[in-house]
Amino acid sequence: MQRKAEDLRNVALIAHGGSGKTSLAEAMLFTGKSVTRFGKVDDGTSNFDFEPEEVKRGITISTSFNHCTWKKHIINIIDTPGDDNFLSDTKFSLQAADGVIVVIDATSGVKVGTEKVWAFAEEQKLPKMIFINKMDRERADFYRVIEEVSKTFEIKITPVLLPIGSEETFSGLVDLINMKAYNYTKDGSGQFETADIPSDMDDAVTEWREKIIENIVEVDDVLMEKYLEGEELSSQEIFDTFIRGVKSGAVVPILCGSATLNIGPPQLMDIIVQGFPSPLERDPKQGIRPGSDEMFELKADAETSFSGLVFKTIADPFAGKLTLLRVFSGTVESDSTLYNANKETREKFGQLLIIEGKKQQPVEMACPGDIIAIAKLKETATGDTLCSENAPVVFKGVEALPPVISYAVEAKAKGSEDKLFSSISKLLEEDPTLRLDRDQTTSEVILSGTGQIHLEATCEKLNRKFGVEVNLKPVKVPYRETITKKAEKIIYRHKKQSGGRGQFAEVHFDVFPLEKDSGFEFFEDLTGMNVPRNFVPAVEKGLHEALKSGTLAGYPIVDLKVRFFDGKSHEVDSSEMAFKIAASMCLKKAIQEARPTLLEPIMKMEITVPEDVMGDVMGDLNSRRGRVLGMDSQGKYQVIKASVPMAEVMKYALDLNSMTGGRGSFTMEHSHYEEVPAQLAEKVIAESQQEKE
Repeated sequence: MQRKAEDLRNVALIAHGGSGKTSLAEAMLFTGKSVTRFGKVDDGTSNFDFEPEEVKRGITISTSFNHCTWKKHIINIIDTPGDDNFLSDTKFSLQAADGVIVVIDATSGVKVGTEKVWAFAEEQKLPKMIFINKMDRERADFYRVIEEVSKTFEIKITPVLLPIGSEETFSGLVDLINMKAYNYTKDGSGQFETADIPSDMDDAVTEWREKIIENIVEVDDVLMEKYLEGEELSSQEIFDTFIRGVKSGAVVPILCGSATLNIGPPQLMDIIVQGFPSPLERDPKQGIRPGSDEMFELKADAETSFSGLVFKTIADPFAGKLTLLRVFSGTVESDSTLYNANKETREKFGQLLIIEGKKQQPVEMACPGDIIAIAKLKETATGDTLCSENAPVVFKGVEALPPVISYAVEAKAKGSEDKLFSSISKLLEEDPTLRLDRDQTTSEVILSGTGQIHLEATCEKLNRKFGVEVNLKPVKVPYRETITKKAEKIIYRHKKQSGGRGQFAEVHFDVFPLEKDSGFEFFEDLTGMNVPRNFVPAVEKGLHEALKSGTLAGYPIVDLKVRFFDGKSHEVDSSEMAFKIAASMCLKKAIQEARPTLLEPIMKMEITVPEDVMGDVMGDLNSRRGRVLGMDSQGKYQVIKASVPMAEVMKYALDLNSMTGGRGSFTMEHSHYEEVPAQLAEKVIAESQQEKE
């Protein structure tokens, strides 16, 4: 079946974890008759959460896609993660959407995650609807939640459906636009009968209808005037203006229901089809001409040249790499070649696919608004633009959320380090928030991500997809060593006589401390012919090797200068090797006399927290030997700028979470090195001695 852009509705479900997004997505699939059986998250039969890591935890870890047909339109459902550990995927996947449904749990209301995903939708200027879910649960309170929504998001609340009953008596909905009631059978079939509004709800209905009409008429000046002059508005005028308001984002309708009982999805899908824009009705996409800063607009038109943005990659050990693409303009057919404007390379491919949960359906052609998958592209990564080579364009993708927690990762099986590296690299394509570094100082492989669960799930995936078992260990702090005073005229003689050719070299050094972060300087200041100049490179080499491991705790030595001013040699027994050893030993001797000290890495942090917990967070920073450098306010949040020793913030993500109830976030980068306080230095040195033994 050929899909038309005007019939497509790309809808992302976003929410705080556990609000019931995936259950709502299942109800929509079932209501739209795409599946014959209502998938359930709790019993592992979900059409969206099918990865073993998701079934095990009962949460969405990776955005999944499916579609259903409703009133001659195709609704592409984008089910995103709500757990804090996986929100980057949500942010990336919203690039494929033309509207979002913010799902809120009627029992727990607006949570931290709700605020975070709302901000993503605002950033991408997507029209929104709110669906208050779980109306059948104990302590469900529709009116309390809409009050919270109004306070948190500063929007005019426009509930277009009111619940009939609540908790176990919840049985249907009142439609305030069409002034009807829908009484549902509570068997999950989604069947309902249209009836008159229950008389005991007359007052509430009158009051709320008045309020929502006030919000709707603000979209249209002419209608507003009519309304203010007390003229009667026809239901058609109200409906048309309401739809215009939803499309433009000026009106955020609030609906309610229960996904697991399948109460509410039909009304929600009606408003999606009528009120969310088709890909053709969205503002043109802004692009940049490669090689310049020139911005231009691309309309969602099937007749123009092709362009699309890669918003997600799936690493599949069997099918290879799957590249997910949202088409913005033009059309593309199977078995063709596209141009990757970021990498300046052509990509040949075979079949175009449409994703249906864990299955893929081949299609011959894709048009504006389509969300398609292409297998086995060689160069293309998340964030790249694919387009026609004769009309290149680059779309600016969104930024990944910064990693906040790191672990050293090692393969359980010795000798499988290479496989570990190549397998993690494949997962990096799939998950742009993961970071893989090798610490030169500690020679550890460090994996960083957006949370503890993020890294644990990554390791489970490594094992399941690539058969690599790994251990996560706390990262070692990359301490350094340096000197604090100069040591002059240090002499070391290396001499070995034991039958045959001996070894002889003598070097004379002065050693001076340097400014912080200056590294190492070597200064050759020889006079006379005591040392042939051809041995100077060997001396420098010996010094470089000695710098790798200090005398205090075996950490690299930095910020010092060595002056090589004299020495002695023997015409038979002197060799490069002898001078290398002499230089290395002389430096170690000099450092002992130059009062060595331990340095630790200091991190520059920006911590964003709600005002009410600022005192706690500042107190906690002080207890971690942190220094607050400044403060900024950002809306309802405060931004604390601080510098803190790395050793004190290795697991800061977990601590900040518990201090702020999940409402705090932070970024952290290396700033500089500072001397470790004496009593702590002793502890670090003792630990390193123990490790050696």
